[in-house]
Parts: sequence; C-alpha cells; structure tokens
Amino acid sequence: MNNFQLTTTQMLERAEKYFSQKEVVSRTDLKVHRLTYKEVGQRCRSLSDSLEALGIKKGDRIGTLGWNHHRHLEAYFAVPNMNAVLHTINFRLPQEHLIYVINDAEDKVLLIDAQFIGLIEAIKDEIPSVQHVILMTDEENIPETSLPSVYLYESLIEQGDPTYQYPENIQENDPAGMCYTSATTGKPKGVVYTHRSTFLHSMALGLAETTGVQEEDVSLPLVPMFHVNAWGFPYAATWFGTKQVLPGPNVTPQLILELIEQEKVTMSAGVPTIWLGVAQALEQGNYDTSSLKAVICGGSAAPKSLIALYEDRFNIPFIHAYGMTETSPVATLSRPLSKHKELSREEQLDIKATQGRVVPGLEVRIINENGEVPADGETMGELTIRGPWITDQYYNAPDKTAESVKDGWLYTGDIATIDEDGFIQVVDRTKDLVKSGGEWISTVALENGLMAHEAVAEASVIGIPHEKWQERPLGVVVLKEGADVTKEELFEFITPMFVKWWLPDDIVFVNEIPKTSVGKFLKRALRDELSDYYLQEQ
Repeated sequence: MNNFQLTTTQMLERAEKYFSQKEVVSRTDLKVHRLTYKEVGQRCRSLSDSLEALGIKKGDRIGTLGWNHHRHLEAYFAVPNMNAVLHTINFRLPQEHLIYVINDAEDKVLLIDAQFIGLIEAIKDEIPSVQHVILMTDEENIPETSLPSVYLYESLIEQGDPTYQYPENIQENDPAGMCYTSATTGKPKGVVYTHRSTFLHSMALGLAETTGVQEEDVSLPLVPMFHVNAWGFPYAATWFGTKQVLPGPNVTPQLILELIEQEKVTMSAGVPTIWLGVAQALEQGNYDTSSLKAVICGGSAAPKSLIALYEDRFNIPFIHAYGMTETSPVATLSRPLSKHKELSREEQLDIKATQGRVVPGLEVRIINENGEVPADGETMGELTIRGPWITDQYYNAPDKTAESVKDGWLYTGDIATIDEDGFIQVVDRTKDLVKSGGEWISTVALENGLMAHEAVAEASVIGIPHEKWQERPLGVVVLKEGADVTKEELFEFITPMFVKWWLPDDIVFVNEIPKTSVGKFLKRALRDELSDYYLQEQ
C-alpha cells in the first residue's frame, strides 16, 4: 500500500477542487459574509503566505481568540497546512489561566477578534513569546492600542499569495493543533492533536453510525471553535463539502432558530445549556425547524426529558454524544440499534439518554478495584479509552500524564456502566459522585429526574458535608420563567424514581447556576456557596 500521509492539507484541497461553489455563511459584528470554498481556499493560502512572511516556521504555535466565523475557519487550515500548530484559546479563561496557556504553548502570533484587544493589552507584558497580534475584524483601520506589533487580518489576506503552495513534506504525526482543558482546579492541561488524529477523527464524523456529516448537509456549529476544535465539525464539513453556517458573536436562542430557518440547517451541535435555551425559545416562538435532521448534544449529560421534548414535541432528532478535550473529542454516540425499535417509547428514551456506544476506531473499558466490570449495565467503574485520536500525554506535564494515561489507556475520570450491547451510561465524574454512608449516589441521575419536571429549567445536584453520613445530596434548581412549583412538589415528583436514601436532603431555588467557560455546571462554585448554608440547616 502507498505510504500516504494523512494531513489536513488534503481536506482543504478536496473542498477547493470538488466543492468550489459551496457556501460558507459567516456572521461577524458588522455583517453576514457569504464565501465559496474556492474563496476560502484562496484566503487560507494567502494567510499561510503572510504568516510565513512574519517568520512563522514549522512547529511554531499560532494562538486564536475568536468566535465562530470564516476567519477562524481559515486559520483552522492555513496554520496546520503550513506545518505550524493551531492553538485555539478559550477567551473566557480567568486571566491567570490565559497567561499560563499562552506561555506554556509559547504562541508566537495571536489571531484575535477586535473585542479581545483589551484582554491582550492587560497581559502583554506577561506573554513574552508573542511577537505579533493579528486582528480578525471587518474594520479597515487598526484601532488605537498599546500592543506593539499589530496587523489587520484582511490586509494580510490582500498581501498574501492566494496560490501559495503548501509544503509537501508534512508528516501525519506532526502536530496540527492544540487545546487546553478548562480547569476548575489547578492549571489547564494541554492536548496536542496531530494531522493523523485530526484526519481520522474527521473521517469518523462522516460515518452513518456517528454524525453522518455529508455534502448535502448544512452545518451550524454552536460549540465554540476554541472548544476542542468545535468538536471537529469545521474540519469534517470542509472536507466533505458541507455548507457551513458560522454564527459569530452574541449568539442567542432566537438567533440560532433564525439561522436554522433562513439557511435550512440540517445539523447543529452544542452543550445541553444551549439546547435548553433553544427549547424555551421554541416553546415561545414560531420557527420553522423542519430542515433539521439532527441536533448533537455533548459536553455534559443531557436529561432524558430534554431529548423527549426535542423528539416528541418538536420532531427534531436528538443525538447524545460524549467526549473530552483528550479524545479530540467525539468518543461515543447514542444511536439506538435496530432491535430497539421494538421497545416502548420510554425504553427507547432510556437508550438515547445514555452516552451511547464507542465510535468505530476506538476501544473502551470500564475498570474498578476488581478489574474490568461486567457488561451488565449496573456495575460501576472508571471509563478508560484508547485509539488513534485519544491523547497519550499532556503537553509539558509528565506528572499529569502519569495520573491519567496508564498502559496505553486514557483514564477519563468519569464513572460509568456498560451493557451487553456496549451502551455506556456515565454516572458521574469521580469528583462529583456523592458518597453517603459508604454508598455512591449519582448526581447526574438526580439532575435528570429534577429536570423532567415541566417547571424546571435547570437543575444541579451537589454533595454537601454531613456529620453522620459523610455526604448528602442537595438539589439546586432554576425554574422556567413564569413557572411556580414548591420543593415539596418536586420531592413528590422525583420520589417514585429513586430509592429513598438517594433523594436529596433539600432542594434550593436559585436564579442562576454558575457555569464553566464552556457551559457546564460549575459544581465547585455551588459547593463553596451552599456548604455553609447546609451545615447551618442540619
């Protein structure tokens, strides 16, 4: 067989050659841009040429702080295709973490949206590796800034050569990109993706058993492009000639629904909090979502009630997925098997609410103190994964690597079960499980039970210290706008779902549940805020 290197260059070249007139629709601060893949390809080459003129060489890291738009998409290809490394940065990180990831990666250039100038000005003296800042903006002039070396993105596109030829000596195991985990404790951990891992992960997204991205689709990625490469959809969509709709800044549920209706979006991906907001907007407004053939939900567990709402009320297929920064990220998806068609609707929803089966190409095991757990759907253990797009080390962090990578397997920190068909149910994070009297209680299951109530918009369950039982669960609930329900009514609602000792000791109503920078519930903040309250109540 050919010794054929698997690189991101091939993805863009295929789009340029076979899908030259397909559209990329991009919303920015000032307007909506409509470009063809031919134009995107030319702009990518111009950007690569201009970056080379700025002194960027093989292996140099290029950081980005940007929303989901065409310029960010162009960086996805222009940077790795010239054998540099794309480092997508979460601009919602606290300042100390932002400084840390830029310095740890040693970014030489930052491509940033203009609104983040102040963010970089505030830390410019603490990020010595950064030599140039490029503003990804529609503006035609550089705003007043204290940054020393600033360029306009569009000026570099004009100056660059749109026929620039990418190097032919890129090796598939060369680094193509890197992301850092969003740490709630400690420092973020860096994960480096190779050309090969990106290529194979993108190919997996095109499988009918996974997301089935194809030419006839219209893709709307709502997961940020800084969050594990928008789950790989920009790469796969470009490669397969899919029309892309990039929503830009200040995205609201109403804007999402307008884009779906106007651009005839067929698939979209985001975290549960996004889909909870969109569901509320759908209940209040009149939008045409008939083009959608799937919404993909990951990042944290989606409640069964949310899946039922989308599929049974809105007639929108809902795909539950699981992954993490370390898995590129797509590792499992929940697509019921043909035999499940004979099950009751409630049983089908139980299947769809699992994290699903491992994506072809990967392997999973669930391990506890007794070894690999039986496939009985009940015995719990830590989920471990290996495969060609699973990390085998953290960047510059051998101690963290030793904790998480053992004998070629990534230990995810997620506690899960697996059934005879390979369907995985993530029960909790190891750090979020409630240990009450020596027995484990799943906060995810309790959250799903609470969110099944029609009055509940969001629910989180945390473990609170208890003098007798070590820990007990506490429910934290946000009600839907205009809804009214008492905690007694919520207890009555969830009591039939769980054994008595699993039930929360109390339910607290709040206006908002704090979230991480990628939209997950920030349970550490809840525990800090509510522990004292709960101890006083005992």
